[in-house]
Amino acid sequence: MTEQPARRLLLVHAHPDDESINNGATMARYAAEGARVTVVTCTLGEEGEVIPPALAHLAADREDALGPYRVGELGAAMKELGVADHRFLGGPGRYRDSGMMGTEQNRRTGAFWSADLDEAAAHLVAVLREVRPQVLVTYDPDGGYGHPDHIQAHRVAMRAVDLAAEPRFRADLGEAHAVAKVYWNRAPRSAVEAGFLRLADALPDSPFTAAATAGDVPGLTDDARVTTEIDGRAYGAAKAAAMRAHATQIEVHEPLFVLSNGLAQPIFDVEYYELVRGEAGTVDGGRERDLFAGLDVGPAAGPVVEPAAEPVVGLDVAGVETEGAK
Repeated sequence: MTEQPARRLLLVHAHPDDESINNGATMARYAAEGARVTVVTCTLGEEGEVIPPALAHLAADREDALGPYRVGELGAAMKELGVADHRFLGGPGRYRDSGMMGTEQNRRTGAFWSADLDEAAAHLVAVLREVRPQVLVTYDPDGGYGHPDHIQAHRVAMRAVDLAAEPRFRADLGEAHAVAKVYWNRAPRSAVEAGFLRLADALPDSPFTAAATAGDVPGLTDDARVTTEIDGRAYGAAKAAAMRAHATQIEVHEPLFVLSNGLAQPIFDVEYYELVRGEAGTVDGGRERDLFAGLDVGPAAGPVVEPAAEPVVGLDVAGVETEGAK
């Protein structure tokens, strides 16, 4: 058996593209530093709106072929980030995109929103016991903005963390494993507002004609909730390339991007988290600068690239998503 890297990070997301928007710089940084980065995506994103007119035929209300297409987009995004380990929860297509909250897709056979919690969590337990990550990243209880698949991804991730550590649960799935630190993605208000102040300067040089505002961003939270910030400035280009790979869902014109609503947002390469389980790796009460801070896992195995400039205050959050955009 090949020896595992000393540092292992696992992220749980709802749809293809969520991982790049939320955590692209973080994943690229840790992959480059030699950590094992594993991404588990819960659905294929079959209900997403399609931006390019030439691909509109893939949509759920036409050929319903978007899911398999997005599998390819996700694979391309992972290559841009240097992430070699990607899984779909229960296998590709096991759970279907549930659509926006309150739609008939929520009740469709196989919809992730309707999945039995422990059954879905068991699929993730198998991955946790195999990969044995010290750190897991997922959404907060609201899923960032209330999408049913994001909420369910949160529930499944947190339940799986509990079950994976319980030796009496499904011994057939592997030896019990306790995740040392669990983080939720966060969008601190000051960082979001600062980022959107800069958007006005970049908009005239882009093909986009309208801009979102900080108030449009779901999941804004008080800065005090943030325990950890990851400086991914050296990996901003990789993040943008990964987002661009999700061409059915995202249009990128650096330093901006749009989702299906056409409202421009800035691409940032500093990403923020709240530690909700485990011990913080700081002694002065300040923010952690490393998801593995405080853990006895040794230094980064790969090169640690130091950015040349001061960090841009900002973050990548699950962008301004309107009905149908996932």
